[in-house]
Amino acid sequence: MNLDIDLLRTFVAVVETGSFTRSAALMGRTQPAISLQIRRLEEQMGAPLLDRSGRSVTLTTEGASLLPQARKLLRLNDEIVSTMGEGDLEGEVRFGAPEDIATMHLPGILGAFARAHPRIKLAVTCDYTSNLLDQMSRGMLDLALIKREPMGPDLGVRVWREPLVWVALDASTLELSPLPLIVAPAPDIYRKRALGTLDAAGLSYRASFTSPSLSGQMAALRAGLGVGVLPAAMAPRDLSVLHAGLPPLSDSEIALVSSRSGGGPAELLAQEVLRALERGPTGG
Repeated sequence: MNLDIDLLRTFVAVVETGSFTRSAALMGRTQPAISLQIRRLEEQMGAPLLDRSGRSVTLTTEGASLLPQARKLLRLNDEIVSTMGEGDLEGEVRFGAPEDIATMHLPGILGAFARAHPRIKLAVTCDYTSNLLDQMSRGMLDLALIKREPMGPDLGVRVWREPLVWVALDASTLELSPLPLIVAPAPDIYRKRALGTLDAAGLSYRASFTSPSLSGQMAALRAGLGVGVLPAAMAPRDLSVLHAGLPPLSDSEIALVSSRSGGGPAELLAQEVLRALERGPTGG
């Protein structure tokens, strides 16, 4: 019996995402197609691999035994393919991400992918989430990391949850009224989160510095021009995280969205991004 690499890849994707729906979104396929592939693999193995009786998908004893071997076989397959120039995938992947994610978390991942697959051209676009989703709907992107409200699997595959914090040069900024804000232009999700949180608390504010550039916002924060919102993991040590004096911010999420027509190079990059970032941007 020869194991089908595509079936094993689907099996690993379902395990890593925790659901058939999320793996279908990741791989650009329908949920019935994913279910069919898992059934075919179970028929080949002669045993159930996934327990579907609960609210989430879990491994059976046989599935737990297969998983490390499947991952090993997929790594070996991908290594062989990437070293064989004529057999390597070729084409283009149009990938989008917000600027802060692209600059902070993606260079190493994209660089490693480019070296492993020299015949795949990467075209990376940095923009706001709403603009990336618009480009995705118009067929201009194959894959995108987006910021979203915590909402489950309906909009892409959740990669990690992102706590947000208020930051400023120091706490003395809180003494100013109205509160000076350093924000990106609409429709930035962190701007929306900041304004919505302050409005709900009945606090007055003004936009003291507006910049679409993360570096511009950081410069304004370091100059003491106001208060901003950053992911907790990105708050630099030379700025103060304001734990008191302002209402807490609810978390955001980072999700991976794939086009329905995705496959081949785009699917390969999606799996690499998910594996690298699913435990959070630091991999912990």
